[in-house]
Amino acid sequence: MSNEGTFNEPRLALNRIYTRRGDKGQTNLVGGQAVAKDALRIECYGTVDELNSLVGVACVSAGEREETARLAAILKRVQHELFNLGSILATLPADVHPKQPRVTVDCVAQLEREIDEMNEALPALRSFVLPGGCRLNAELHVARTVCRRAERLAVALGRQEEVPAEAVQYLNRLSDALFVQSRWASHVLGVAEVLWTPNAAAGARE
Repeated sequence: MSNEGTFNEPRLALNRIYTRRGDKGQTNLVGGQAVAKDALRIECYGTVDELNSLVGVACVSAGEREETARLAAILKRVQHELFNLGSILATLPADVHPKQPRVTVDCVAQLEREIDEMNEALPALRSFVLPGGCRLNAELHVARTVCRRAERLAVALGRQEEVPAEAVQYLNRLSDALFVQSRWASHVLGVAEVLWTPNAAAGARE
């Protein structure tokens, strides 16, 4: 792994939650710039925040069973990484501090190692899978789809403004990881996967 040093610790004092500054539809980036709340950059890191919440739900579910305790630890780390990603997306490139939290190539590489290791324990896929079978599987699939949306928004933002390559790489790899984790969770819990059956649709012909 590369040695990229440590990030700055947060210096926060959240004594007051509402400020009324956003009542007119604007918010501030890390550098202090006022932007509309529906700006693409805000939509992008807001979706990363949404993803973090869903990963948190799955983390709680994974922590309830000994078989999935390892996954809970991974998801907790991912939550911290997503917050770091949100930090960098909430900052214009010119305002980024060298020690500002961010996702790195090491984060991407760690996801790849975990994907490969978990995937080795799984049977080969013979059909597409549907979310479900158990709650944890479904929660991970919900997180996966929101992760894909965050990735699409990061790509769109990158067409207009500078976005670190690692941001898109991380989201792309995380969506793959969440898919494998959903299958792995079902596997270790002994729950059958829900396979896509085209002819199970109401409109299928007999």
